[in-house]
Amino acid sequence: MTSSPARARTAAAARAAVVALVAPVALVALAAGVAFPAAAQPLSPSPTRDVGFDQKMGVKLPLDATFRDESGRPVRLGDYFGKRPVLLQLAYYECPMLCGLAMQGLARSLKGFSLVPGRDFDVVTISFDPKETPALARAKKTTMVDFYGRPGGEEGWHFLTGAEPEIERVTGAVGFRYRWDEAQKQYAHPTGLVVVTPDGVVSRYFFGVDYASKELKLGLSEASDGKVGGVTAQLLLLCYQYNPATGKYTAATLRVLKVAGAATVLALATFVLVMLRRERVRARKQVGVSA
Repeated sequence: MTSSPARARTAAAARAAVVALVAPVALVALAAGVAFPAAAQPLSPSPTRDVGFDQKMGVKLPLDATFRDESGRPVRLGDYFGKRPVLLQLAYYECPMLCGLAMQGLARSLKGFSLVPGRDFDVVTISFDPKETPALARAKKTTMVDFYGRPGGEEGWHFLTGAEPEIERVTGAVGFRYRWDEAQKQYAHPTGLVVVTPDGVVSRYFFGVDYASKELKLGLSEASDGKVGGVTAQLLLLCYQYNPATGKYTAATLRVLKVAGAATVLALATFVLVMLRRERVRARKQVGVSA
C-alpha cells in the first residue's frame, strides 16, 4: 500500500502538472485575445453553427448557372467543363482571413506536379459574395497567377462572380454552407476544394488551406476517368473571427481551445498514471527491504 508521504508527493506533483500544462494554454489563448466567460454565462449563438461542407459525391453541378468572368464577360459554368476535370474553389475575394491562404495553398500544390492548368485540368474559383465585381476577380486573378508563377495560370485558372440565385445553385449542389454575420460584416464559411469530373459530377473533396500535391494529382486522375470517390475525413477550417468587443466566440476559436484542452487532459492523465506506478513500485521495493 502506498504510504501517506508517497500519496502527498503524488498529489503535489499532480497539482504542479496541472499548472504546468494548463498555464501555457491559457497564456496562448490570452495572447490571441480570447476572453474566458464565466461558467454561468453561456456563449452567444454563433453563425458558424450553420456553416459547413456537406459531401455530395456523385451530384451533378448546375452547368447552366450563369456568371461573369474576370473580364466581365457573361459565361456559363458549363463553359469550363466537357474536356478536362475541374478544381472548384468557393471563396470571396475580399475575405480578411482564410480565402487568400486557401488560394495560395492551392497554387503551391499545383506547383508540385507536372499537370498544367488549361491543358490537363481547369481551376474555377467562384465568389459566393454577390456584391463582388469582375474587377475584384481580375485583381485576385492577377495576384494568384503571379504567385503560381508557372505557365498555364492565366489560361487555366478562372475567377467568377455572379448573382445570389446562381451562386446558391452551385453552393447548394456541392454542400457548401456559409452565412453572413451582420454584426462583424463578414462571412462565416468553411474552406475546401471540390474535384469535379469533365461531365460536372462531384468526385472528391479536399479540406483546409493546403492540399498534398500527390493526393490532388490522384484526385484529378480519378476525376478525369469519371470516377467518384468516397467520403473524405474532414477537419474543417472555418473562416471567422473572434470579436473581443462582443465577447462572441467563433468555431475556429472554440475548436483550438477544445483541442488544447483535450491535449492537456490527456497529458495530465498520463502523467498521474506514471507517477502512481512509480510510487507503487517504490512502495513495493521499500516493503521488500523492510522484510
